[in-house]
Amino acid sequence: MHHTKTTSWRDALRTWLLPAPNDLLRDGTYRRLFSSILISSLGGQVTMLALPLTAALLLDATPTQMGWLTALEILPFVLFSLPSGVWLDRVRKLPVYIAGELTIGCAVASVPLAWWMGWLSMAWLYVVGFMLGAVNTSAGSAAQIVLTQVVPRERLVEAHAKNALANSSAEVVGPGLAGALIKLVGAPVALLVDATMLLLSAFILRGVKVHEVREPHPDPDFWRDLKQGVQFVRSQRLLIALATAVGCWQLCHNAALVVQILYATRELGLGENAIGLCYVGLGLGTISASVLGHRISKRLGSGPTLVAGFGICGVGWLLPALIPPGPWGVAAFAAMLVCFGIGAVLVFINFLSLRQAVTPEPLLGRMTSTMRWLILIPAGPGALFGGWLGEHASLRSTLLFSGLTALLLALLAWRNDVIRNVRQLPKPAQAAV
Repeated sequence: MHHTKTTSWRDALRTWLLPAPNDLLRDGTYRRLFSSILISSLGGQVTMLALPLTAALLLDATPTQMGWLTALEILPFVLFSLPSGVWLDRVRKLPVYIAGELTIGCAVASVPLAWWMGWLSMAWLYVVGFMLGAVNTSAGSAAQIVLTQVVPRERLVEAHAKNALANSSAEVVGPGLAGALIKLVGAPVALLVDATMLLLSAFILRGVKVHEVREPHPDPDFWRDLKQGVQFVRSQRLLIALATAVGCWQLCHNAALVVQILYATRELGLGENAIGLCYVGLGLGTISASVLGHRISKRLGSGPTLVAGFGICGVGWLLPALIPPGPWGVAAFAAMLVCFGIGAVLVFINFLSLRQAVTPEPLLGRMTSTMRWLILIPAGPGALFGGWLGEHASLRSTLLFSGLTALLLALLAWRNDVIRNVRQLPKPAQAAV
């Protein structure tokens, strides 16, 4: 009798812990991709804190310099996204993804090397930021397309939600560990952890099996192919509406991003450990939205859920802008990160799924690079304006600008019937010849 109860208890625990029979994590190929994303995200949490802290604390960067650091990471997307999309549609995507992980690892590892050699400066960080952006221009797009080669299109929202869950799990554990690590060994040295994680991620990706269909190009014309990708995006009202809305959101996000660490260190007086603990809130927000995002999108529809994400981010940015420094100010800063985690996940799991669902497979590379190009064009000016406003007005003024603009964006996006009326993922559209 006792043995039967023990067996039942173990079976119940195994049922609760293991994925459901139809869960994506039951698929070995997707599970490998998920593991790579999780490990890479854990390392990325270190860089997310260590790189700006290196600039703010070690190099005493001004808000304008922080704006340039963010803008230079975005610049390669504007310069190279369109041609890289044409190239991606002609090559296998997984090797590009793996090479990107390795190259970013080397770029990140160069920061502690420069610090040891006495070469570290804002100019060095600018170069590293530009390299990160340049690699992500192609490798980041390749990573998004690899997912469509592993997961059926009708399960893309679920897959993006699970990928966001991997990121958010790292965001819960990572910032606290990153803050303690930075406090222990210093921000530059802590970046070696991310470099190691990226190496491990690339090793795992080598074993991912993808199903890739590439149409031959009997008479390839680079500029004709590039034009076809742009024309396809122009021909889809949904893609134009999404690019406009998410581009405006990127402007708000990058303006706020520039001043966040400066506000935490210089106005709230927080140290590395305290900042790491506040950033755990980002993970709590993203993990809750990752778990519930798929269900919310099914109930409300992809378009309305996307709009809700804009509004939640806007409320978050307003909190520290309206609540002065002090204990409540610290709580408002942490709450801002929670709201951003929730809002950003709701925005991107639906934005990525909608744009991938409407696009035929031969055009995925060009569509992805074109859409990334469009939404990141406003990001650079947003970062520069956020830094300028933070330096010439106040850091809280930048957060106020981001919050009010995001709420206005949510209102305008809701009034756009192309976005508001999208309830289910569309079928792939026909490419314009």
